[in-house]
Order: sequence, then C-alpha cells, then structure tokens
Amino acid sequence: MDKKLLDILVCPVCKGKLIYAPETEELICKADRLAYPIRDDIPVMLEEEARKLSLEEYDRIKDR
Repeated sequence: MDKKLLDILVCPVCKGKLIYAPETEELICKADRLAYPIRDDIPVMLEEEARKLSLEEYDRIKDR
C-alpha cells in the first residue's frame, strides 16, 4: 500500500484514520471496526463493501 495514499484516505463513515492490514489486504478503521477491501491494488472505500471486524480481529489490531 502506497504510504502517500494511506495518509490521504479516511474512513468514509467517520472520516477517521485507516491502518493497512497486509495479511488480509484491507484498510481498517479502528473507530468503526470496519475493514475495507483492497482489490487489484485499489482500495474499495464504500461502506456497503466494508466488513465488520470480529472482537477477536479487533483485539489483534487495536494496538497498531
């Protein structure tokens, strides 16, 4: 994931910061517990395409 792009992108729901999860190829909003997919190197920043993180997943990434 391009660092410059990651610095620009925000969560479309809360406008919060996103973190890159390379293991799942997703951008994560910790505030909303949403994971936005990256398909063919393009982030899909649509709320309806995001998936809700489970509590276990959230616990793994919350300290990033």
